[in-house]
Amino acid sequence: MAHIHLEDGSFTVFWVLVWWVIAVLLIGIALYLLRSSKKPDPKKITIAAFVTTAAFAIFQVQVPIFGGVHLNLTPLIGILAGPLLGSLIIFVVNILSAAIGHGGWGLVGANILVNLSEVFVAWIAFRMMKKFVSSRFSQAGIAAIAALLVGNLVMMGIILVSGIQGVHQTPGELLTGLSLLAAVNMGVAVIEAFITGFIIVYIGKIRPDLLEGGKE
Repeated sequence: MAHIHLEDGSFTVFWVLVWWVIAVLLIGIALYLLRSSKKPDPKKITIAAFVTTAAFAIFQVQVPIFGGVHLNLTPLIGILAGPLLGSLIIFVVNILSAAIGHGGWGLVGANILVNLSEVFVAWIAFRMMKKFVSSRFSQAGIAAIAALLVGNLVMMGIILVSGIQGVHQTPGELLTGLSLLAAVNMGVAVIEAFITGFIIVYIGKIRPDLLEGGKE
């Protein structure tokens, strides 16, 4: 799904630093809020460890289309772990992915922002859907689609603002290419929405307590 698969040097140093600084600030806020709140629920810590492992593994499975597309599981992270723990999960997954060559180190900050937007939107959309939709599958599926759509828009925005060094395209041409990539990603998003829905339904049957509450 939405992930900037570019090599180091694609962005200028200025924009690399801008996205890294924003990402670090958001991670810092999440850490501060986690430390300021009551002791984390052990159940949340367990599920966070699970989705971290699952997300890292699925990140590495790429379909060779348009430079590589893949599932993210970021909506699932948002629904189960919430935005605070989810921020730390996204940070860890992106750092580990860069360490094995999945995207450049300079792009980690930008990719963290893309994935954080997906986590936050999925978290809030899933809880909002509870007021209008009774089916957990539909709640999770709609939340996943909304999150991944926002993630693609954030990805496109970051690339358009930063520009790609060595690529001699007008902003219009670049937007056209990015729109095509986003369309492909949204096709994959439908698959991820179904997977997220089935997982949430299953968890809702065996451990409904993991889906209750949602305050963070």
